[in-house]
Amino acid sequence: MIPDYQSLMLPLLQSISDQKEYKSNQIEDILGQKLDISESERKQLLSSGRQPLFTNRISWAKIYLKKAGLIGQPTKGTFKITEEGLKTLRSNPERIDNNYLKQFESFNDFINQSKSGKSTLDTNVRMIEKPIEITPEESLEKAYDELRTNLSNEILTKLYDVSPAFFEKLVVELIVAMGYGGTIQDAGKAIGRSGDEGIDGTIKEDKLGLDIIYIQAKRWKKGNVIGRPEIQKFVGALAGQGAKKGIFITTSSFTKEASDYTPKNETKIVLIDGIQLTQLMIDYNIGCSLHQVYEVKKMDGDYFED
Repeated sequence: MIPDYQSLMLPLLQSISDQKEYKSNQIEDILGQKLDISESERKQLLSSGRQPLFTNRISWAKIYLKKAGLIGQPTKGTFKITEEGLKTLRSNPERIDNNYLKQFESFNDFINQSKSGKSTLDTNVRMIEKPIEITPEESLEKAYDELRTNLSNEILTKLYDVSPAFFEKLVVELIVAMGYGGTIQDAGKAIGRSGDEGIDGTIKEDKLGLDIIYIQAKRWKKGNVIGRPEIQKFVGALAGQGAKKGIFITTSSFTKEASDYTPKNETKIVLIDGIQLTQLMIDYNIGCSLHQVYEVKKMDGDYFED
């Protein structure tokens, strides 16, 4: 298990107590071995997928140790322990965290600057005054995930009440936005209404129509779970259309037996339940629109080099 960023502060400082200069990737390897972090854990990414979680937490541990004056940056891309850092280790602290760092004047200056609005890292103040175990990036991503989940639930609730014709239009728009079915007009002609509050038909897998995908969508109420018999019937319909690829979409959900079902022939099917459907709608801006954009920036160290 990857320790939180505060729990990394003491082992990080101990790992550079030899007063040598270290690069970030070096200390990551050292801490990985010291704390028995597995290779799979080191590859674990933040929700954004842009940075390893372990790397991110080490980075924030370094930032706060530097603000407290326990580590310094002698040259570009390197850091080393300071005399204050060595003095801290000699006192044999059981743990170094944000509360511990408050004894250092430079760290308190950093807090006061944040409070006065001179620092854009207002999140830092909240992390220090009310200690939490996640980094600012993790906090932002957690809030983003919560907003996305709430939006997904809101959209799904709305889908239960739309008309079959509107649901058909929605699915056509989503499929085209994902790059299938050619144009809206082409996809709209290929997909027609069925008699069970769903739609079915065949669409082009690509704009040239080199392959065909069979679509079936069920606008079912919550609780009306799709079982294995429905999926087997769908596979049979594929055979009747001469298609080997299919997408089964529902506003409801699938039973475990339905999800686990795999046709014995070459037929490939993809099951999309209500939650996945709304997530795709969010990804491709179907039924929702951009509300706010936040840019998260970091300092460009190269800019300040001669």
